[in-house]
Formats: sequence, structure tokens, C-alpha cells
Amino acid sequence: MMRTRPLKVALLGCGVVGSEVARIMTTHADDLAQRIGAPVELAGVAVRRPQRVREGVDPELVTTDAEALIRRGDIDVAVEVIGGIEPARALITTAFEGGISVVTANKALLAEDGSRLHQAADKAGVDLYYEAAVAAAIPLVRPLRESLAGDKVNRVLGIVNGTTNFILDRMDTHGAGYGEALDEATALGYAEADPTADVEGFDAAAKAAILAGIAFHTRVRLDDVHREGLTEVTAADIAAAQRMGCTVKLLAICERAADGRSVSARVHPAMIPLSHPLASVRGAYNAVFVESDAAGQLMFYGAGAGGAPTASAVLGDLVSACRNRLNHSRGPGESAYAQLPVSPMGDVVTRYHISLDVADKPGVLAQVATVFAECGVSIDTVRQQGKEGSDGDAWLVVVTHHARDSALRATVDALRELDTVLGVASIMRVEGE
Repeated sequence: MMRTRPLKVALLGCGVVGSEVARIMTTHADDLAQRIGAPVELAGVAVRRPQRVREGVDPELVTTDAEALIRRGDIDVAVEVIGGIEPARALITTAFEGGISVVTANKALLAEDGSRLHQAADKAGVDLYYEAAVAAAIPLVRPLRESLAGDKVNRVLGIVNGTTNFILDRMDTHGAGYGEALDEATALGYAEADPTADVEGFDAAAKAAILAGIAFHTRVRLDDVHREGLTEVTAADIAAAQRMGCTVKLLAICERAADGRSVSARVHPAMIPLSHPLASVRGAYNAVFVESDAAGQLMFYGAGAGGAPTASAVLGDLVSACRNRLNHSRGPGESAYAQLPVSPMGDVVTRYHISLDVADKPGVLAQVATVFAECGVSIDTVRQQGKEGSDGDAWLVVVTHHARDSALRATVDALRELDTVLGVASIMRVEGE
């Protein structure tokens, strides 16, 4: 039996994602009602610029007073797609205080203050859903916190930012420079006018914090995530990766330590073998590779950004929140019982590709090898070649075995002190082997 009184939804924000949410709620109203068990009604749309025409949105629903919309007393679920920290945090908190469940796509707020939001939702006995906060339409949050709830996740390795993947893909497949690839991404709408959040890794780091927290049942904040962007990746790095049978990707990596006593979360460019499934992820697509004890290796792939894909994830959460409302039940909340410490980047163990500009004379290789040995970093392969157009310099490329990041940093500092090392051209981690 379907309930005739509709569930009322407040939409906070009506940009690219919000307008798609409103459109789907309208065009799929009958289907949504059947899936939920009651009609769902868009009760109001809070915006900053009311004069803007929003196709498919009744102007009578538009308001600039988001708080008044939340406080009107008949709202069942609030959908927050404003983004940023404030006023989103205040509005979500107000919704919880009013007994309203919340669906959000706000990765920055969740990475910064997710624990307190979960606590507020628990206190109010309502839901907090956020599938759209990580990788848009790709089902990832729900599988991690529900489908794999009985398993032990050891590693989450993924491409979670479409803009940076597009840039690196163009550099790899078309030989474009970083600036040229960024300009193309901007022209196609993949990059914002200010691309800092994407290219400096902030966007991916927020998603890594969320994924690590869910995967390891541990509170992980944005400040816990080591972050490096891709602005320093050069054509020479891309070519070096190709010579190794690899490609370069900006990866979000969340790992449980080998002894199980700590976790780590990091975002940085890395070389991965062409044989790895993530190497074939092209353009602005996202993909996440999950490794667990029982399920083994799982890969989630699809459109990780855009209005319609993100709205798809938002509507999925909205259906769940509305069903729970009807059944007087709740979905899963925060699971942070493990509270494992988050290791600093210096404790992370991986392999490295180091390119050195050295004097082309006897004994240089021996000096460099000695520094690596003294710092406890084992060398896997070494390749030396003369530098084109130079009679006295050469490139020395070293690929290491697994080593701690702190040991590698000490090695690089010591190498810079050698008179025969003219410069450290690049350092890149090697992952996915």
C-alpha cells in the first residue's frame, strides 16, 4: 500500500548537480514514488541568485532563505549540494536538530567535520547519506560500508579526480605538456576556472579521507592525508614511465599497515604498470581498486563527476533516506570503533623512481650507490645515459626496492650534497605492482 501524503524534500543549492536532482525528481516522480512507497515532493529550493532561470524548477519553490526552508516544520529530507564548509555545515546541523535526514555530496565538509556530523545525526536519530561525495555515480561508499561490512579491507587504490586523470591521459597519449593539457581540460569543462582544488590534490585528498575512514573503521580527517598535486609532473616523467612499461596517474591510496596496527592515506602522482587495471582508465573517468581478505580484488569504474552522474548518486541516497523515514528506521551510521592511528607519510613503504642530473665521469655511480646503501634504500635497477647536447653531464635513473618514505627523503637530501650530483630532476613513487 502506498502512503498518499508525500515526503517533502528541501533542495539546498541548484547549480549543475542540484538542477539535475530537481529534474530527475520531476521527470521520474512516479517511479520514485513506487520505489519508496510514497510520493516525494520538492518542497523548496534554496539558492543564492533567485533571478536566474532554472529550467524545470517552479519559480514559486525558489527561496534565498535556506535556514527558513529547513525550519518550516514539514521537511523530511534535506539534499545539500551547495558545497564548501559554510553555510553547508550550519544548514545540515540545523536540519538534524529539526529531525530531518540529510543527503549530501559535500566531500570537503565530510573530510573536515564528518565525525561531528555523524554524531549529530545519531543524536537526532536521523540519516546522513553521502554516496555522491566520492566518485559521483560510481557505487563505492555503500559497498564499502555495507556490502563489505563483514570483510577486512586492506587497501583502497584509486583514481578519484577526473580532471587530473584527463590531464595525465593527454600528456601520456598525445604528448601534451601540462599547461596544454590543462587548457584543453578547461575548454571541455572538466577543469574549473581556478583548478587548484583538482591539480593540487585537495579534491582527491578529501575523498581519500572519506574512503579511509569507511574502509578501516577509523576517523580520518583531511589533515591526516598526505597530499601532492600533479603540477610538477613533466613530459620527461611521462616518458620515463613509458620506458618502464608504466603510466602516470594521480592516485588516492588508503592502506592498512602490514602489522594491522595503523593506517595511512595519501594522494600523489605515481607510476603504475600498464598491466594494472587502473592504467587503462582514460579521460575524465574514475576507478577505484579495493583489496580485502575475503572478497579479494574488486574494481569500481565509471563517470566520477558531472551533473547527471552525481545526481544519480544523490537520488539513490534520497530513496534510501525516504524509505527509512517511512519505516521509522535508519541506515548505517559512522563506524569508527577501530580507531587505528594514522601513520605519517614517512612511515609509508613503497618503491621509487629517481632521476638525477650527474657529472658524466668515473666513480659517480659508486658514490650514488653508497648514499643509497648508507640510508638503507636498496637499489633495484640503474640506468645511465648521456644528456643530449652536453659533453659533461648525464642522466642517472634509479629504481628502488620497497623502502620507507623517510629513508628515501634522507637519501635524496644526501644526494644533493654530492658534488657530482648536479640536481635531482624528479622523484616519483611506483605503485600497483
